[in-house]
Amino acid sequence: MPVPSRTSRSVLAFTLILALFTTTLTGCASRSPEPAPRTPKRPATAEPAPKPGDDGFVTPAPRGTFRPYSQFGRTYHPMTSVEGGFVEEGLASWYGLKFHGRRTANGETYDMYAMTAAHRILPMGTRLRVENLENGRVAEVRINDRGPFVDPDKRIIDLSFAAARELGTDKPGLARVRITSVGAIEGFTGTDIAGNFYVQVGAFSMKSNAERLAARLSASGFDKTRVEEADVDGTTFWRVQAGVFPSLNAAEEGKERLAREFPGAFVIAGR
Repeated sequence: MPVPSRTSRSVLAFTLILALFTTTLTGCASRSPEPAPRTPKRPATAEPAPKPGDDGFVTPAPRGTFRPYSQFGRTYHPMTSVEGGFVEEGLASWYGLKFHGRRTANGETYDMYAMTAAHRILPMGTRLRVENLENGRVAEVRINDRGPFVDPDKRIIDLSFAAARELGTDKPGLARVRITSVGAIEGFTGTDIAGNFYVQVGAFSMKSNAERLAARLSASGFDKTRVEEADVDGTTFWRVQAGVFPSLNAAEEGKERLAREFPGAFVIAGR
């Protein structure tokens, strides 16, 4: 068999490279990007991360959960008040065990057995009357989370399991509802929310390590710092929470100071 000339070999190599490049482009173009998982995976030894979007606030003002945020390519602008009333109709979904014990958007721990719900723009603490338009059942819930982000053009609220069961939507999963604001938001002052707030700076699998850090924070001026026990997927964690702060804005300012040493610090609503 004759040996290919240098020119022939060059043409052959160029042809192979072009074919490989074309195949790569075709493969990329045919795959649509997968949506971001709602709960990021973490090592088994670490406390699970909050749902995406909990810390997705990027504009400088206003503070806390009133800031605009983005989720799955859409930007949402939370309302600062429901004065004058709020009414909306659409589909209700619910979320349960997968998120039970995780942090909600306002810093609380999600309890699937409490009468709470997630809404994309209503102020945290808003109380809603939810009517199932398919069976006439009614329940009252409190907003403490953001969502739903799946099918946002149709779904308007993500109910806790308890609220879904009360309304009879737990088995079908979806139901058409009307939501109506009820009364004022407790502690709401227009641009801030009064109450007891903490800044969580860390979670430890050993209680002694948590207590050591809590003592150091107490000595540095955060004299109401506490250590809270939490069970997450069968693993016990000891959460160190600095405080206490009299409002959400004050807690946000405290978080900014603490984040210099604890970059993962975040605000939670206290009890």
